[in-house]
Amino acid sequence: MQKTSFTVHIKDNGSLTSERPLKGQEVLLACGKDGESNIVAWRVNNYLRSLDWTVDDDCFVEFVDTSSFEGMEVYRRSLSFLLVLASKRALSEDVFIRHSISDGYYCELESGSVSEDKVWAIKEELKRLVASDIPLKREIISGDKAIRIFTRQGNVDKANLFRWAAVDPIEVYRCNDMYGYFYAPLAPSTGYMKVFDLVPYEQGMVLRFPTVAYPQGLPPFMPSKRLSEVFTQYAKWLDILGVSTMESLHGLVSRGESNDVIQISEALHSQWLSHLAEMIATNDDIRLICIAGPSASGKTTTAQRLRIQIQVFGKRAFMISLDDYFVERERTPRDEKGNYDFEALEALDLDLINDNLIKLIEGFEVELPRFNFFTGSRERGRTVRLGKDTIIIVEGIHGLNESISQSVPEAQKWRLYVSPLTGINLDRHNRTSTTDNRLIRRLVRDHRTRGKSPEDTLLQWPSVIRGAQRHIFPYQERAHVMFNSATVYELAVLKGYAEPLLRNIHEDSPMFGEAQRLLTFLHYVPFMPADEVPNNSIIREFIGGSCFESV
Repeated sequence: MQKTSFTVHIKDNGSLTSERPLKGQEVLLACGKDGESNIVAWRVNNYLRSLDWTVDDDCFVEFVDTSSFEGMEVYRRSLSFLLVLASKRALSEDVFIRHSISDGYYCELESGSVSEDKVWAIKEELKRLVASDIPLKREIISGDKAIRIFTRQGNVDKANLFRWAAVDPIEVYRCNDMYGYFYAPLAPSTGYMKVFDLVPYEQGMVLRFPTVAYPQGLPPFMPSKRLSEVFTQYAKWLDILGVSTMESLHGLVSRGESNDVIQISEALHSQWLSHLAEMIATNDDIRLICIAGPSASGKTTTAQRLRIQIQVFGKRAFMISLDDYFVERERTPRDEKGNYDFEALEALDLDLINDNLIKLIEGFEVELPRFNFFTGSRERGRTVRLGKDTIIIVEGIHGLNESISQSVPEAQKWRLYVSPLTGINLDRHNRTSTTDNRLIRRLVRDHRTRGKSPEDTLLQWPSVIRGAQRHIFPYQERAHVMFNSATVYELAVLKGYAEPLLRNIHEDSPMFGEAQRLLTFLHYVPFMPADEVPNNSIIREFIGGSCFESV
């Protein structure tokens, strides 16, 4: 028997019954939230949907606003589409959204260097688009039609990516006569993106937007010169190799060149680490190397490979992981939601770390701890005594915080910041998020080494991000050098490990929508088997098979 009505259950806002299909905007109006422009999307039975998504059966819904990471990502994607539109309208040029920098996106134009006049023209067009409040209409079209549309628009990389991924049909967005694809929902119209800025920066420009910490305005613009240099250097390297977008990586894989891509990526890491080791080994004052970076940045393998390279230059090196200095689980601080906050500095036994470091440097025998992540308790580790010239390498998310090494004189310390800072974008308009890259790494590693379900990893991730913003990013400028731990091929290898884990997250999980977003993203990444990944690669830290796991 066919139902004549259905009920929409709205989180924290009761329910409503209807005899006709309803869009998100209509549900908003019915529950008195229509005027809240910070609501940019909604979850329908845990699927993240645009507000023009129609419901016609019983469902549970929750509105998503820009106070959440998920909502802010909708805002950023939508603003990115507006930037593409504005550039086309103002200059008849396409934009390449390169990478993040100081809570913004660094972008370039296809014609080359971006003048202040060009930035001004694009910015004025952005303002007109926002003021016009033009609908961003969601359309479902066939794969072959999408390829024709984006080829006509000059987005050949996007059209080729659709060919490789064989997606049919495809959900796209249209603003007047221009189409965009961003693999996840956008805001309902251009009028939602009222807060933004566009500023010249180096050879390009930076699109600035609100953040969860600054939801009503723009955070301070404080770009790191050294960080920018790392981004620029790696982007040029990718362009030289011809793999700046995912469709080009698809091409290399299809031609049987996967192994070359892996070996070239690993050779680049080896070259950089050798250079750093020489810099350290030739300075006789250095006794302690502090390595830090956000979660899943590859700190452990970087530290081990640097240890080997330092010994190549005739110096002995010994490694300590801050993970072994976690306090007992019951002593671990909790966040505002009552969950264990493993990112907090107070989760580490700072007194024991400092005591061990200074005693090792002074030549005393020290019993090091070892933390058991399965039991949540600290165990007795090995007892060591170091030679007077041995260099200690300490790695962990708080490695650059002075509290970790305050017992060691400043002249004896050298600092390294590690993170997968940039990688291959899906296409010119869909950047590969460094945060997503690290999340996929951690998802795979946590399941393999710490017995955590993928759902638990996703649930914890927002607190990990907040922890990095509070405890790690503010200290990155203290580093003497920044090391980009990203590899060209890693997402293609991680794909085979991450997809089965994400598919295990059930539809009734609050993390189901996030799992679906990541699965959609990974669908456009080619698959590469892990067989050719060297056993000393940073990627082995996450997928297993690392020669350092028993060290």
